[in-house]
Amino acid sequence: MPEAAPPRPRYWLHVLLLLATLFTTLVMGARMQYNFDHNRAALSFADDSIPFFPASWFLTHPGRILAGWPFAATLMLFFLAHEMGHYLMCRRYGIRATLPFFIPVPTPIGTMGAVILIRSKIRSRAALFDVGIAGPIAGFVVALIVLVFSLGLAKPGPYAVDAGDLKMGLPLVFQFIHNALGFVSSNPRIAGAPLGQMLLHPASIAAWVGMYATALNLLPSSQLDGGHIIYALAPKAHRLISWGTVLVLVFLGRHQMSWGVWAGLILAMNVLTFRQEQAPEYPSLPANRWLLAVVAAIMLMLTFTVSPFQMNW
Repeated sequence: MPEAAPPRPRYWLHVLLLLATLFTTLVMGARMQYNFDHNRAALSFADDSIPFFPASWFLTHPGRILAGWPFAATLMLFFLAHEMGHYLMCRRYGIRATLPFFIPVPTPIGTMGAVILIRSKIRSRAALFDVGIAGPIAGFVVALIVLVFSLGLAKPGPYAVDAGDLKMGLPLVFQFIHNALGFVSSNPRIAGAPLGQMLLHPASIAAWVGMYATALNLLPSSQLDGGHIIYALAPKAHRLISWGTVLVLVFLGRHQMSWGVWAGLILAMNVLTFRQEQAPEYPSLPANRWLLAVVAAIMLMLTFTVSPFQMNW
């Protein structure tokens, strides 16, 4: 039976969501820049004079929103690179997929990311692997470059955390870049204080979001990018590894609530999608993809953090 004709692209919707997400990330980025300029943590909500989502704050002085461009540009570029990595790989294999849909939501970062929709079957494990890994690699490269150039803008911060601050746990990649910059630079702002006691520039906050999103997507479970990679590597082990990932997240959720939330979401995905074949078992995956699988594992180790959020309410 022939496949149904593909739906017509809704370019107007892609553009509308892109512009709306640019606005919400600019608003939250400007708030972060305001905090940073006043020697507060970028994700501090302790100042009661500024609303959580301060759109009205900018209506009186519209120029303020432009201060959010370092955060907004970095974050939008990360999500665009990640999703376009998937999209371009789909195009390479003749897989029908949509352009990225950005998701504007007034969260602390102004968005819930972006997604593409795959509208046709993936016909080989090699295609599934390449589509799955292309997004995390593209996004990681963008976040890493921004991190290298923005981490030197950090300022020594207060040792105490104010009520209303959202403090982020830093993954290994942050510490590695901090140490490398301290080794090659005499700038005391880089080498003079432990990274955990510094106020990060909003661009570094965006890089952190990118690293966190990369770690989430590389979790080896269900329909996540990491789940696609595992299925391509070992289809028969995919179910066991997926459930094992959920159990690990449930354990981590005892210490960090966010991991419990993700455990629930991935559990739901597992239940709903396990009977779906992601790709035919044959032909087998070419051996050269295993090296890229090691790269994916290294990226996961560099970007994962046991306690990503530390809230002081």
